[in-house]
Amino acid sequence: MDYHQLNLVVTHLGGGITSSLHSHGRIIDMISDDEGAFSPERAGGLPIQKVIGECMNSGTTYKDMMRKVQRQGGLMDHLATTDLREVEHRILEGDEYAKLVYDAMALNVSKDIARLSTVVNGQVDAIILTGGIAYSRPFTAEVTQRVKWIAPVKILAGENEMEALAHGALRVLRGEEEAHTYTFQPLENC
Repeated sequence: MDYHQLNLVVTHLGGGITSSLHSHGRIIDMISDDEGAFSPERAGGLPIQKVIGECMNSGTTYKDMMRKVQRQGGLMDHLATTDLREVEHRILEGDEYAKLVYDAMALNVSKDIARLSTVVNGQVDAIILTGGIAYSRPFTAEVTQRVKWIAPVKILAGENEMEALAHGALRVLRGEEEAHTYTFQPLENC
């Protein structure tokens, strides 16, 4: 089928986890790595009042807080590793806390996928799981079990970000797409 005729939920499972809804060739909604499921490195969505309190009461700088939520959150915070294979090994060795955290991450990924499916009234043609974590059959099986009622799940494992960026640049150079400029101005302190 043609990408421009489909509704897809695409979830990238890497150091951060993002999910996006592609409808008829356009990304129309997204759950970024700072608002959805936690991941190996990212804290994911956090209760905002607690975060504000932490910033205000501890004097934490913007840079320190960003490091905590982008590099030292998720699996790293809970299990002191970002390696899902290590977490899976711990589970096989009987580590109940590792299993709890692993299951929570899979559950929250599944909830993000289900949440995005509502944007197109559940009319999703396929769910695509990609990124390095998509190599994990146990993890993708757990997510698939929870979301297969929405649409068929396809696994496209691997980190293809640079290839995707190159293809995007090529489309701009060929005049097939317009270039966009995004600006970001970080805060100095929380």
